[in-house]
Amino acid sequence: MQLVDTLKIKSYEKIKEFLNQEHVGRISSIDVNGFPQIIPMNFIFLNDAVYIHSHVKGEKLDNISKNNKVGFEADRELEFLPSYFEDPHNASLADTLYISVVIKGIASLVSDRDEKTLALNGLMEKYQPEGYYDPLQSNMRVLNAVSVIKITPQTLDGKYKIGQHMNSKDRMNLAQKILKKNSPTAKNTLKIMGFEEIDCELRMVDEPIW
Repeated sequence: MQLVDTLKIKSYEKIKEFLNQEHVGRISSIDVNGFPQIIPMNFIFLNDAVYIHSHVKGEKLDNISKNNKVGFEADRELEFLPSYFEDPHNASLADTLYISVVIKGIASLVSDRDEKTLALNGLMEKYQPEGYYDPLQSNMRVLNAVSVIKITPQTLDGKYKIGQHMNSKDRMNLAQKILKKNSPTAKNTLKIMGFEEIDCELRMVDEPIW
């Protein structure tokens, strides 16, 4: 099997789960001069579409009105793997564990007030899960003060690199090096890789096939 196939996320549920864990995604539209404009945004993946809130005026809205084909991506760097994990001299062996999702889609402005309300409340639930607010209602005037962009995916591709391309011995060796280096993200990375520290011993408790 080619490496690219091994790194592909095949589970749509895992892609949805990842997108709704990430707080920043990037929308790419084409500006008046033909250049891609990339903007980081808060977003929600809901009912198989990406929803982004926006001001009622702005360059990205102008771009979309002229060309509604857009790109969208979200990614997470899990762990940088320094080259000395493999060789004390060869810098080319540095690597990164990561998760990413890339979408090519059609952007539109949501005009239906019920759909707009659903998207905005979805954003609030994602970013303020502790509550302490009154959910929006579709008859509220405040809905007129914000635009909601909907991206309907035409293609949706996810990739992840968490050691699944390695044999069990090499994967354990990598996990032990990550644990020893003890970066701020190490424990979470090991959990995603399927490892846990049990009785002071690192063990693989899950096979992360996505």
